Amino acid sequence: MSFGIDTKGVYPIAATPFHADGALDTASIDRMVDFYHQAGAAGLTILGIMGEAPKLEPEESLAIVRQVVARSRIPVVVGVSAPGFAAMRRLAREAMEAGAAGVMIAPAPHLRTDDQITGYFAQAVEAVGADVPWALQDYPLTLTVQMSVSVISRIMGDHPSCVMLKAEDWPGLEKLSALRKAQAEGRLRPFSILTANGGLFLDFEPERGSDGAMTGYGFPDMLVELDALHRQGARDAAHDLFDLHLPLIRYEQQPGIGLAVRKHVLMRRGVIASDTQRKPWPALSPTARAEVDYLLSRIARHDSRAAF
Repeated sequence: MSFGIDTKGVYPIAATPFHADGALDTASIDRMVDFYHQAGAAGLTILGIMGEAPKLEPEESLAIVRQVVARSRIPVVVGVSAPGFAAMRRLAREAMEAGAAGVMIAPAPHLRTDDQITGYFAQAVEAVGADVPWALQDYPLTLTVQMSVSVISRIMGDHPSCVMLKAEDWPGLEKLSALRKAQAEGRLRPFSILTANGGLFLDFEPERGSDGAMTGYGFPDMLVELDALHRQGARDAAHDLFDLHLPLIRYEQQPGIGLAVRKHVLMRRGVIASDTQRKPWPALSPTARAEVDYLLSRIARHDSRAAF
């Protein structure tokens, strides 16, 4: 399945469903894949930060990849970031052998200088193979690695196999514009840019040059509609839809509980059977659950997708 420099649309970041005892919930995995298809997603990303990848055993990660790829009718991108390149290599190669469209690689949190960052990705590409299409994850808020426009340009210039930037710097709008300007002037080769940050800046990111979204908001069907409105030039309608969902998007962005909120919403929507996360992770308090449910009820006044 296609995953390349011209990728567009919404690639939801998928959660990893667990039973209440922490075991993998394979039935919910199938249901979740079907849900993203029905939502109109252009692709699907698994084993990212939202997928609780560090809490999985290597064989569990591979089992999830095989199950999702076998069921999916859209491209599947697999997060393969790992503390060591041996684990990264194994997961990447086996994911591609299973039929994944590509992989996503984030910088190691200890990287600080530009040369350290570019050197790391040179070794990562050597590990996974220069024939494997990959997305570069730029997420300094969590990963603490600052990648400037010039560093991203160096990485893209050095590695043609990098077909996408997952842009989730904050603030990031000016960075998007700078990258697209460099491409327009011929100083930077083409590549796809999908944005994240829970969708918090999707009101303006398409106008700055993004090709879509790669994020985990619990209403991917809304993100698909929002993307379509932007592409149609329906600016006011796009902003109206975004504004309706913004309180819940903002609530999800609280550090520490964002995944708990997303899993709660997916459970309420009937996508996964349980909002359980693997430990260690804070659970939503009864008060927080009530607040999320209240926000959902307000959205439901104007968007039936939130009326459960």
